[in-house]
Amino acid sequence: MTALWLFTVFVVQTSLSVASGPGSGPGSGPGSGPGPVFTNHWAVRIAGGQKQADRIAAKYGYINFGQIGSLEGHYHFHHSRVVRRAPYSLKGPHSFIHMDPQVDWAEQQVVKHRVKRDAQRDPSFINFNDPKWSNMWYIHCNDKNSRCHSEMNILAAWQRGYTGKRVVVTILDDGIERNHPDLAQNYDHLASYDINGNDHDPTPRYDSRNENMHGTRCAGEVAAVANNSHCTVGVAYNAHIGGIRMLDGDVTDLVEAKSLGIRPDYIDIYSASWGPKDDGKTVDGPGLLTKQAFEQGIKKGRKGLGSIFVWASGNGGRQGDHCSCDGYTSSIYTISISSTTENGNKPWYLEVCSSIIATTYSSGEFNERNIITTDLRQLCTDGHTGTSVSAPIVAGIVALALEANLLLTWRDVQHLLVKTSRPVHLKADDWKTNAAGLRVSHLYGFGLVDAEAMVLEATKWRTVPPQHTCSQMPVRRNRYIHAGRSLNSSLTTSGCSEEPEQHVDYLEHVVVKVLIAHPRRGDMEINLISPSGTTSQLLAKRLFDSSNEGFRNWEFMTVHFWGERSQGLWTLEIVDTPSKQRNPELLGNLKEWTLILYGTSQNPYQPLSAQQSRSSMLEVTAPGETPELKEEDEYNGPCHSECGDQGCDGPDTEHCLNCVHFSLGSLKSGRTCVSHCPLGHYGDIASRRCRRCYKGCEGCVGLSASNCLSCRKGLYLNALNSSCIHTCPQGYFADENQRQCLKCHDTCMRCLRYGDRCTACSQGYRLAGMTCVPECTNGTFFHVEEMTCSPCHSSCRTCTGPGKEQCIQCAEGFLQQEWRCVQICTPGFYAAEAAGVPHKMCHRWVIPSSSSPCVTVCIHASGTEFVHVFIWMHAQRPLFVFCDSHFLITTFL
Repeated sequence: MTALWLFTVFVVQTSLSVASGPGSGPGSGPGSGPGPVFTNHWAVRIAGGQKQADRIAAKYGYINFGQIGSLEGHYHFHHSRVVRRAPYSLKGPHSFIHMDPQVDWAEQQVVKHRVKRDAQRDPSFINFNDPKWSNMWYIHCNDKNSRCHSEMNILAAWQRGYTGKRVVVTILDDGIERNHPDLAQNYDHLASYDINGNDHDPTPRYDSRNENMHGTRCAGEVAAVANNSHCTVGVAYNAHIGGIRMLDGDVTDLVEAKSLGIRPDYIDIYSASWGPKDDGKTVDGPGLLTKQAFEQGIKKGRKGLGSIFVWASGNGGRQGDHCSCDGYTSSIYTISISSTTENGNKPWYLEVCSSIIATTYSSGEFNERNIITTDLRQLCTDGHTGTSVSAPIVAGIVALALEANLLLTWRDVQHLLVKTSRPVHLKADDWKTNAAGLRVSHLYGFGLVDAEAMVLEATKWRTVPPQHTCSQMPVRRNRYIHAGRSLNSSLTTSGCSEEPEQHVDYLEHVVVKVLIAHPRRGDMEINLISPSGTTSQLLAKRLFDSSNEGFRNWEFMTVHFWGERSQGLWTLEIVDTPSKQRNPELLGNLKEWTLILYGTSQNPYQPLSAQQSRSSMLEVTAPGETPELKEEDEYNGPCHSECGDQGCDGPDTEHCLNCVHFSLGSLKSGRTCVSHCPLGHYGDIASRRCRRCYKGCEGCVGLSASNCLSCRKGLYLNALNSSCIHTCPQGYFADENQRQCLKCHDTCMRCLRYGDRCTACSQGYRLAGMTCVPECTNGTFFHVEEMTCSPCHSSCRTCTGPGKEQCIQCAEGFLQQEWRCVQICTPGFYAAEAAGVPHKMCHRWVIPSSSSPCVTVCIHASGTEFVHVFIWMHAQRPLFVFCDSHFLITTFL
């Protein structure tokens, strides 16, 4: 037999921790580098619906990709004959769409540079790559030799039974590895979409640098499965987790708006760990469509309770950046989250600003421990860093709070974070107590998030009063800003007390909108002083920001006045300190500024005053005793119109001897004649008397408990038997407006406040967020568009779609290799058991760095077939040898 040798070249897999941006095009904001890059995508606003949009798209050669997220009347148009990326807007027949009378507005999309907030490693940083539960110090303490910090009290929240059940979180990023053993069980394809690829699979694009690892790492922090010993445990390890793949391509205003509008009634929390460049010189934020998407989300998301947007505050600390120049973190609609190290120190990457609400642990100096999470290629890592770590942790903690109280609004969540976060051991020079008694810092907001305190407060939380907005008239006086000096501009406000619907007495967010011209923007520091004397720094100096564009109607936001009173004198202070030689003749100029106050007209934490009960209001006050009339004083005047044919003893209704309609009261308390019986009574026509309803009934047609028409406060009308009850039966929910039990949607077994806001499902359905969807059996998946269970590919046991690359778990006889199910592992992989999945997986061979590779050949017993496998030698001893059964090792090379 002729010997046949097979040599194989092996690729060594290494663990890279490169955090790069989308890698496509310059930013569009001021100070972001070269000019804009125009794409072949348009956002178009058209009235008349989808068919009208399709007609106009075809007229000018576009393809209509459909509505932009949840923005009604806004459509995504694509033109294949226009250059995909160009430095200027190309003209042609397609451009006539802007003049079409049926088109309200159209905008060619420009590439926006968005950077994942995963801080680049410090060269001196030491990597501790140990994915064990015992090393999750930020959740629990077991190190007896040194002080351990777990003040976020996540473990304590778990011990109270809150693990994120029924809550849906999605990661806006570069995709998530849905087949990762730590994510597959909690992966929710209904909370996922691929904006970059325009399909339902958010699987990241793989390359040798693992460039698209970021989203998978964030997802594991939120909802990695517990107790499968594969890698780590998520903060909300029973929550649904989804991914929106939107950073692996051109990021435009349209892309961001679509991402924020994916299924807002299904997804509870959107977590984003990216933003404009953290280079210390960029001023950039959401575009027109994205701003609208934020507003739509908080108004209509979660069936009116409001979508919850959690945002990483930024990693530009080394560049002296300031997150007030990031329009995403400084939006009132987002929860801006900062980071601290294990020992409460300021991380080297940390940006400071006045919009930060709270803080969690993240990585720090070389001698401080890191956060462990899931990684690409079904691995785990402790290399996830920066404020990218902190936003998903808070998303997970908010999921715990939503499990405790599903009816929390988007503002309730922010109030809970303000009220329960604590300074603890966080080191900062600027901690202050505002006039409402809240400790706050520009580094850490209101402090370290406390999961246990959040869930406890959530269980007893009373929804805060409606948000009011008080916008003062702009102060329009040109004031020069001299170098080396400060400029103060003041205004007095009543908090719009003269307008009840706008009145803000107790503050939440405060926004200052400015129009400032300046020869070097980075030399300015801006402060705002409240009527209570609290000072908040809206902007710090930025050494690298040499732009002469100033601020054009830029909005600075602060949370440092939370809970304070609004009325009084507000002062804007601008300090100009030149960082380098400037032309002294070029002065800055404050042209205009506007103060916008957000808050409530009532104290949001004030318990309701004891009100007179409805039942006492229904009681009829007994008339005063009437002096006994003497015979000689017999009344001869006119009777009241409610008196009957027997006459009266006086002019009022209580003087009637009989009644035209009904008699109310008793002999003891006194009777009076009425035209209609009051609440809590019904009219007995036979006796012409008002008789009391059964206790609890506000309106009724008879004496018994089943004769109720409406109920008193605190009770609800049961339509099944016309009785008043405290708790609605299964399948019904308490409608606060109608004060009755209304039927849940047919798919719901139990629901809250609305018929389709489910908390338990009927047979044949499963709970997904607060929606009941068909319970698809193995081998099928829930088809979103058709709302039915459709078959998976034959290689899949469970899946997210019909394709062979959409498997979550593999069918019997198949092995999982990366994101596909195969019958035999390909060269470079070997089959073995894997934690967290019910079948074997194909694992990639990894060559130890200290070993030299050798090859062995396995020959089939028949001598006619062969396969190749690998061994590695170290110190002349084999580390391992592997051959398939039925094959024999023949030789070493």
